[in-house]
Amino acid sequence: MRLTKQGHSSVRLERDGRALVIDPGGFSEDDAAQGATALLVTHEHPDHFDERRLRTALEADPSVELWTLRSVAEQLAPAFPGRVHTVGHGDTFEAAGFRVAVHGELHAVIHPDIPRVTNVGFLVDERVFHPGDALTVPDAPVETLLLPLQAPWSKFSEIVDYVRELAPRRAYDIHDGLLGGNAFPIYERMLGPTGPGLGGADHDRLLPGESATL
Repeated sequence: MRLTKQGHSSVRLERDGRALVIDPGGFSEDDAAQGATALLVTHEHPDHFDERRLRTALEADPSVELWTLRSVAEQLAPAFPGRVHTVGHGDTFEAAGFRVAVHGELHAVIHPDIPRVTNVGFLVDERVFHPGDALTVPDAPVETLLLPLQAPWSKFSEIVDYVRELAPRRAYDIHDGLLGGNAFPIYERMLGPTGPGLGGADHDRLLPGESATL
């Protein structure tokens, strides 16, 4: 399986000539959804869900399908009947040849005064977990964690504890589009092998367009 970072929280998983794209939102590369065999979206916030990108990909190839939660599906299903699938916690399905299990129900708390939206995480092939905007703990082992590095709803100690609780073999940063360049060496020193390695897992960061083989 090949993992490619596409900016912020968007990743592309490829195997056997098929591509599964997760969260091609407004902070990802403009063509993040193009060439996808299947699309997954964790929730409705615009840094994860960009309607224009999704419509363009769905219109370009009538075989492409989308799996997402109800709040996103309702915006696209009328234009693409039979190709937009609503999923929720506990569901399993196959997309682009990958087995996908859905975990979680709610976005992390940003502030008590801000209503929480729904959010789902996707565990792909019982190996790779994308939690969206929540620190969801699946009821299954996670080999590769796509780690939300920084967000208005999180603090660093929570991120460290999340990695420790899931105990993945490796963690790759996502949700880092709001950070400036000075921040990344600090996070790497804290989480990676050159520092205290607080998370306890191999830690790495891919630049947009960079890939790793899992």
